[in-house]
Amino acid sequence: MSQALFANDALLPTGWHRNVLLGWDEAGRLTQVQPDAAMPRDVPAVEGPVMPGMPNLHSHAFQRAFGGLTEFRGAAQDSFWSWRTLMYRFAAQISPAQVEAIATWLYIEMLEAGYTSVCEFHYLHHDSDGRPYADDAELALALLRAAERAGIGLTLLPVLYQASGFGGLPPNEGQRRFIRATDSMLRLLERLRPLCQAQGARLGLAPHSLRAVPPESLREALAGLDAIDATAPVHIHIAEQIAEVDACLAWSGQRPVAWLLDHAEVDARWCLVHATHMDADEYRRAAASGAVAGLCPTTEANLGDGIFDFGAWRAAGGRWGVGSDSHACVNAAEELMMLEYSQRLATRQRNVGADAAEPSVASAMTLAAVQGGAQASGRAVAGLSAGQQADFVALDARHPSLAGLSAADMLSAHVFASHRTSAVDTVWIAGRPCVAAGRHPLRSEAAAAFVAARSQLLTTP
Repeated sequence: MSQALFANDALLPTGWHRNVLLGWDEAGRLTQVQPDAAMPRDVPAVEGPVMPGMPNLHSHAFQRAFGGLTEFRGAAQDSFWSWRTLMYRFAAQISPAQVEAIATWLYIEMLEAGYTSVCEFHYLHHDSDGRPYADDAELALALLRAAERAGIGLTLLPVLYQASGFGGLPPNEGQRRFIRATDSMLRLLERLRPLCQAQGARLGLAPHSLRAVPPESLREALAGLDAIDATAPVHIHIAEQIAEVDACLAWSGQRPVAWLLDHAEVDARWCLVHATHMDADEYRRAAASGAVAGLCPTTEANLGDGIFDFGAWRAAGGRWGVGSDSHACVNAAEELMMLEYSQRLATRQRNVGADAAEPSVASAMTLAAVQGGAQASGRAVAGLSAGQQADFVALDARHPSLAGLSAADMLSAHVFASHRTSAVDTVWIAGRPCVAAGRHPLRSEAAAAFVAARSQLLTTP
């Protein structure tokens, strides 16, 4: 295996550069990123522009299997809450083998779409009757195997879920597979930590939401996590829905993000997933904490969540990344496009995601999302620089939407003018190619297993 690559064009943290020599060590870490280099004779070259792999900072893998199956009128006014009822029905019957098949296919889809790592927000813990499996880590192990088989980098985030609403309301029947006591969660983390380390995965914790984790449990879980790994990532759903904000105000007198900032030591370890509905003070304070805003534009649009105020967040210096969440869409470029377009619709302006340092919207957004995604992942995947993992993507320079353009314009065409995944040519993880000519070697086999698992679920009474 070669441990070097010559790129005619590469997107580095400082922008686009020509004639870039990339070198990495046996562990798959970049040791050399040299622009304006002479092309060595014995190093393979890639024609299309090379860009850093995109971290996917929010995933519920099992939900991929019912993508497209909730797009019908089921209530007088459908919303996130009616969608959630359908999701619960699906979650009630899925088996560990089906979870593994669905996740393996999903992670292959991600790789083919330019994602090179994923933060798996894992809240499906127990058997269908709500009792623990003989091996309490059964479903987490299925996700670890899926990630290893696909070859994608993983941050595993077991979810603490204890209540159905603010104030510690008892969980409902649809949540029985999610529920864990705090000490049970900490034991699970202790069990999973060496397994994640052996695979090169990162382990963190996801308190599901303020409505699902009472304050005392949140304090105990965070203290227990710190005793295990004081640097571990912490992800939480927050302020996704107006109804959630209203319920939090009724319970505590505060909005969700404000309450969290006042009651937890939110810092750069944290990913505030969605954070869609914040007021001006919350935008300012949350950005100042160093936390990452975990934006999932296609899912937020699919569920009717609302529009994140991207301008306010960036003006406050906030960090952000993108995730595919419920996987209504599995496409890194599409998330960037949806984020930009939502802002254009809200502000009636264009090219909102560009900045003074990088006027190309696609390039500026890619660099920012990679940085934020890496921070949320707790992994060294922050782009093409020495010390980071050699995760990168080459676009197809001969694709009709890209051919003949400059590197920056090729990325713009990939995001805004192609079928998006169609322009991804090659993907490397830790310096090893795992997608070539747009296809993963396990694509056909994994797709067949996914279809079989979904068919079984749809025919289960």
